[in-house]
Amino acid sequence: MSLFDTFDPDSEEIVKFEYQRSFKPTDAFPETVVMTFKEETFQVLDHLCPAEVVATLREGRDVPIYKLNWNGRSIGIFQTLIGGAGTAGLLEEALAMGAKKVLLYGSCGVLDSAHAAGRFILPTQAYRDEGTSYHYMPVSDYVDIPTAQRLGEIFDALNLPYVKGRVWTTDAFYRETRNNMEKRRAEGCIAVDMECASAMAVGRFRGVPVYQFLYAEDSLDGDAWDPRTMGARPASDYETHLRVALEAASRL
Repeated sequence: MSLFDTFDPDSEEIVKFEYQRSFKPTDAFPETVVMTFKEETFQVLDHLCPAEVVATLREGRDVPIYKLNWNGRSIGIFQTLIGGAGTAGLLEEALAMGAKKVLLYGSCGVLDSAHAAGRFILPTQAYRDEGTSYHYMPVSDYVDIPTAQRLGEIFDALNLPYVKGRVWTTDAFYRETRNNMEKRRAEGCIAVDMECASAMAVGRFRGVPVYQFLYAEDSLDGDAWDPRTMGARPASDYETHLRVALEAASRL
């Protein structure tokens, strides 16, 4: 049996979040949920608008879900884990709690600076260089992201600069080799991330729309890796990205 044989749509899961002691459903759970990665985002949130903890997820640690009101819409937000497996697990738990629409956002590495410079990135397909997605959908090189169309319309309405394109999702941050990068770029990938393919496969399997936008941080598009703004972003950037996420989520 190989990795490509793991998709098993006709057999029920042995373990579900609903079975765990930490599963405590609440009528107050928001139907639209934002998932993001940076702790600094939640430091900004404290000053941006009032928020309350309405639930706690459990993926190796307690993950509080905050609920806030933005443009008259109830929105949840929580800090997800880096990597496809952890993000997929927390996404499953959020769906079990009652999420109906999910917006995921975070940083990425750039493969094509000419297209991505100064723009948000809206993935249209994600190359499945990870393991989680193979448990949620049949074998293919890419997972399609039909929600990019609607998110692009929202970004247009908000007058936000963006580019659409394929992304390369990989588990192996320290094995992003030059040869593999050039193969992905030749196929039209403009960025590399660690969660997109996994999250989109979960959403597809569960029948829940998952939206995603990325912002460029480091760059692989050069003779040597350029960390650029990685680990050196000002608080104002986190607030800007959070505002974009909340504005978009309120319009989904």
